[in-house]
Amino acid sequence: MTTTPRRRALRALALTTALVVGPLTLSGCAQVVDAFNAFQGQSSGNQSVVVPTAAPQVAASSMPFDSQFTYDGSVTLSSEVADGLEVRLDVWAVNPKRTMEWTSTNEKQFGFAVNVYDHRVDEKAVLAQKRRVYLSSVSITSQTAQTGGQVSSPFQFSADPRTLVPSDTQRSDRGLLLNSFQGGLLVPTTSIRQLPNDTYGITLEFAMNVAVEGAANTDTSFSQQTVYQYLPIAISTGGAQAAPQSATTDTSGRAPGWGQTGG
Repeated sequence: MTTTPRRRALRALALTTALVVGPLTLSGCAQVVDAFNAFQGQSSGNQSVVVPTAAPQVAASSMPFDSQFTYDGSVTLSSEVADGLEVRLDVWAVNPKRTMEWTSTNEKQFGFAVNVYDHRVDEKAVLAQKRRVYLSSVSITSQTAQTGGQVSSPFQFSADPRTLVPSDTQRSDRGLLLNSFQGGLLVPTTSIRQLPNDTYGITLEFAMNVAVEGAANTDTSFSQQTVYQYLPIAISTGGAQAAPQSATTDTSGRAPGWGQTGG
């Protein structure tokens, strides 16, 4: 595919949001992987679970926290929810040339989009020929990697995507329709600001609840799945850094569903 994440995102409805949060330190010395495994274990019901990428590990390289996103400024994370049916999460830095300068104290802006592609039919095929995918909820949790061994959860998000788009966007009781002509879900600007001083990496976990159609134009063929994707982000530790500040939230223009929860 030759289109960039930014061009793919333009197909979705624009929505500007901003989230500014501060660190919430968790007790103990739990590792990032253990914390995320515990989170996944809380999935309820008989939903299928799709985990296309393994939890990231710290790599022995010039960067102490291995992150393709930090090196490239953008990343595409793909999940196959059925044969030839792909849910795609695109994440990009608002200023992709400056990700190596992301520190614990400066503003770290990124955007993301969720779309679906049915590779069994032409991209321009009518909706009745495509297997529909509805997104009913999207949440983001985070875990820091800190030199002192502590674990913090400075960025949390949970929303029904139907509350984040105009009312005329196609949706149903199953959720927001991702493969309509209007496009999927787009959140163009999100901000993470203050992190603990000794943070050298942060991993975001995206959890998306989707209803997947088994056969095109067949209402009785839907099944529920939960898709998880991990996004490791390196944090630069160079230079002097200020002490952590208390959490703040910019409510100007904030979309419904954004917020901070304790943990």
